[in-house]
Amino acid sequence: MSVLTEQVDGVQVVTIDRPEAKNAINTATAEAIAAAMDELDNRDDLVAGVITGGGGTFCAGMDLKAFLQGEKPIVPGRGFAGIVQQPPAKPLVAAVEGYAIAGGFEIVLACDLIVAARNAKFGLPEVKRGLVAAGGGLLRLPERVPYHLAVEWSLTGELVDASLAHEVHLVNRLTEPGKALETALELARSIARNGPLAVRATKEILGAARDWPSNEAFQRQHKIVDPVRSSEDAREGALAFKEKRAPVWKGR
Repeated sequence: MSVLTEQVDGVQVVTIDRPEAKNAINTATAEAIAAAMDELDNRDDLVAGVITGGGGTFCAGMDLKAFLQGEKPIVPGRGFAGIVQQPPAKPLVAAVEGYAIAGGFEIVLACDLIVAARNAKFGLPEVKRGLVAAGGGLLRLPERVPYHLAVEWSLTGELVDASLAHEVHLVNRLTEPGKALETALELARSIARNGPLAVRATKEILGAARDWPSNEAFQRQHKIVDPVRSSEDAREGALAFKEKRAPVWKGR
């Protein structure tokens, strides 16, 4: 299997496991990642996810050998790697060791939070091969880092050290090598302890609000927030606070 999944404390942990190919994405791997994202979205007991790579590398992008054999690692509806066009509705944390380049970096940019080891390197080197980073890298990177940095990184194709990525706030947590998954799981667990309906709605608003006209923003937000406010979980959260205990979420 090229993708491993594990459920830990309300977190779906997804590991791209093709170390012999630097976790490059072929069709089977893309389909497996998409299935893992579907499982994350569809299971009520899962609140957040972590995606990482096995063998000390996050992902080297598209498997060029498979591509030359006619494979297209694209899943209808979810795009390249089964994730870049349509990430999961629930929060996803990238745990990066080693290289996350080309499509691998685009997978990272499709995530909501990024944890990286100090030895990690990011980059969109497609221009060096006469190609264009069309898996969301050019769309998302200018939203995550200052515009002129995004332009420089995209047009030169040079790799970026994790320390710089952390300095410009692309990376949320910087860890020692070998600790990225552990720290990412801690971060995902801290999300998973919260009300699942509220978490999902919060991510939806954060992602959609940038495209809302300012005069409609609160009206559109209400449509997402009101069902959460009237849910059993909202009452449980208030009751647990009053009774000084941990809430027991039901997701409804």
